[in-house]
Amino acid sequence: MAFPKAELHLHIEGTLEPELAFALAARNGVTLPYADTEALREAYRFDDLQSFLDLYYALMAVLRTAEDFTELADAYLERAAAQGVRHAEIFFDPQAHTARGVPIGTVIEGLGASLDRAEERFGISTRLIMCFLRDESAESAMETLRAAGPYLDRITGVGLDSAEVGHPPAKFREVYEEAARLGLRRVAHAGEEGPAEYIREALDVLGVERIDHGLRCMEDPELVERLVRERTPLTLCPLSNVRLRAIDKIGDHPLREMLAAGLMATVNSDDPSYFGGYVGDNFDAVRDALSLTPDQLRTLARNSFLASFLDDDEDRRERYLAEVEAYDFYLA
Repeated sequence: MAFPKAELHLHIEGTLEPELAFALAARNGVTLPYADTEALREAYRFDDLQSFLDLYYALMAVLRTAEDFTELADAYLERAAAQGVRHAEIFFDPQAHTARGVPIGTVIEGLGASLDRAEERFGISTRLIMCFLRDESAESAMETLRAAGPYLDRITGVGLDSAEVGHPPAKFREVYEEAARLGLRRVAHAGEEGPAEYIREALDVLGVERIDHGLRCMEDPELVERLVRERTPLTLCPLSNVRLRAIDKIGDHPLREMLAAGLMATVNSDDPSYFGGYVGDNFDAVRDALSLTPDQLRTLARNSFLASFLDDDEDRRERYLAEVEAYDFYLA
């Protein structure tokens, strides 16, 4: 579905397609334990979040140079543009790279070389969000934030991702307080594997402005009322939810109920090369399985721009919203 939209929940490392993985491995002298791209694609099948993360981090070994990160981002942006993305707020995981000896500057400069040309080449405006790995220590997260100091002009915000259970948001209170002091926007994964209480904690302790996933808010009517009242965006990832067993099938996704409740839901792709589809594919899946109406699709597209961190460029946001209003969703 190529109608205009923003993508707000996208891990750039999760866009590594098997073909690019093998090309980068050959260039960087990395041996992958798979016979060919088809064997690797077959490995992109998971039982749960942890089995996905094991492969996800292992494949990052092919990313070594700034050029590698530039190619990775270019490949995502080209696919995203074909599916109607006009604005993308892109997550990256510096700890996963610095732990392998890749300097944080190499990662940021490589991604930046792509994002600096994204509007000219692909018609997409971008923001970069630096995520902390919640299964690493809070001290490591603080060190990462400090290491990013010379590059903060390229970074819009911070996020929190990786294995959720057993790593509550409050663990990162001081890191988020420092990020706020530095003027960075704040988001966090919460309520995917973890309980609804993690969503509340991310709001109250970390001061986040958006909840990534937030699926399990529906288990807590009082929390739903609060999210509606405070207009807190949720960056949902339907195909990811199925692949990681958060729900059994797309038809079980609570997106329709979320929209009916007045939640500011958005649709995104998370780690699209691993989860079977980019953002347009996610829209196709929920439209078909949940029988979403053109008005509901327009609402989701509108929400994506309203939830974006385009506060510093309201004219651009208004142009994107005008594109949404002008689009004929009945022909989508």
